[in-house]
Amino acid sequence: AKTILFQQLTKIYTPPRLSQILRQGLDQWEASTKDTGFMMRAPTSGSIHPIDIVETLATHHEWDFDRVGDDQIAMAIEGAWRTYSLSLAWSAYDETLRIICTFDMDPPEARMPALYHAMTLANEESWHGAFTHWQAQKMMVFRYGLNLAGGASASAQQIDDMVGAAVMACERFYPAFQLVCWGNEDPEAAMTMAMDEAYGTA
Repeated sequence: AKTILFQQLTKIYTPPRLSQILRQGLDQWEASTKDTGFMMRAPTSGSIHPIDIVETLATHHEWDFDRVGDDQIAMAIEGAWRTYSLSLAWSAYDETLRIICTFDMDPPEARMPALYHAMTLANEESWHGAFTHWQAQKMMVFRYGLNLAGGASASAQQIDDMVGAAVMACERFYPAFQLVCWGNEDPEAAMTMAMDEAYGTA
């Protein structure tokens, strides 16, 4: 039954390499704007607000977004497994651009220890952020912060890659979390199956 559950998940969906798609889209956009004199180059200190860059990227990719405020934007990006909610916020206090990528997850109480174990395994494989579970909100969260201390500025490519990495992390481990919570799968086995499927090594 456990194998069938995973096969059902992976038969319907094939997680795309979103970061590659995002990179190609930005390259095409930059090429198309050369003749207009507008280019998304790495901004000099204070010239372009990081959230302005995010909004421009969201508009280009036709992502649903809401500019919550001068320093925050919320977006929805459709993945292969589901649609993810993202929020990016700029903190002038510590000069950090923060991103969270979330999706609903309300597992049975009895499976919470196994989920925490699976999260630990996922975080050991994640170099660009970490997973945490907001139990009160019934939500899985992947979060990361880009430090821009000393007046550094973020380029469009950095933010593009930041968003792509967050969505890719959720796409990569979403099946494992599902198997652990509702398939009663062992965390190590679920993680192995999900990672093998994601990278085509199964």
